[in-house]
Amino acid sequence: MTELTKKATGFLAEFRQFIARGNVLDMAVGVIIGGAFGKISTSLVNDILMPLLSLLTGGTDFSQWQWVLREAVYDAGGSEVRAAVAIHYGTFLSTILDFLIIAFAVFCLIKAINRFHRKKEAAPPPPPQPSREEVLLTEIRDLLKERT
Repeated sequence: MTELTKKATGFLAEFRQFIARGNVLDMAVGVIIGGAFGKISTSLVNDILMPLLSLLTGGTDFSQWQWVLREAVYDAGGSEVRAAVAIHYGTFLSTILDFLIIAFAVFCLIKAINRFHRKKEAAPPPPPQPSREEVLLTEIRDLLKERT
């Protein structure tokens, strides 16, 4: 076996050990669930909150808010020769709102977990067991009380 083959085999064995650790798998599950949660919050913003906000602002579609830097150019047949250049700040505002919703959900989750840990820590520890000497002295005291 060549030196390069030994190194590659060792590297792959180390990689397998790294992947098999529980925390790596937990992180992978977290990333997958986070991606799904991101889709839910994006839908909440785009499909529920933005239309309601649009209704409150007189029917404005926030995704259409843009600052046009250069208008599109069309030829005589109506075909676009040069595309418009615009800054779509309405989409940016939607993304910020989406981020705030995700950040608030994570904040609430961490707050609940911290509250749970505080309750667990607040439970008083059980009283310490008396030592053998204390037990023996208590028995002697009780026997002496019985004699008198």
